[in-house]
Amino acid sequence: MSAVTITKENFEKEVMKSDKPVLLDFWAEWCGPCRMIAPLVEEIANETPTAKVGKVNVDEQPELASAFRVMSIPTLAVIKGGQVVSTMVGARPKADILKMLEA
Repeated sequence: MSAVTITKENFEKEVMKSDKPVLLDFWAEWCGPCRMIAPLVEEIANETPTAKVGKVNVDEQPELASAFRVMSIPTLAVIKGGQVVSTMVGARPKADILKMLEA
C-alpha cells in the first residue's frame, strides 16, 4: 500500500485510530534531504504490510508539524496506539527507518 497523505482532517482516523503502527514522514517540496528519503519511505509503504506510512507536508499542515514539535525536516515519527514511540531527524538509510518500526 502506498503512503497516505495525512492532513489535520484525516489525522485522527488514519493515525490515532490505526490498528497498525504508523510511520509519519514530515517533509516539504523544497527540502533536498526530504526528496532523498522519499523513495525509501514509499518503498517501506509498499513492502511493509504490518505498518501504515503517512506523509505530512509541513507547509500545508503547520498545525500537525507544530503538534509534533517538528523543528527540522525530514522528521520521521512512529506512532503506536496513539503514542509517539520513536522519532528520527534527517535523511537516514532505509535500514534505520525500518528499525524505528520495530521499536
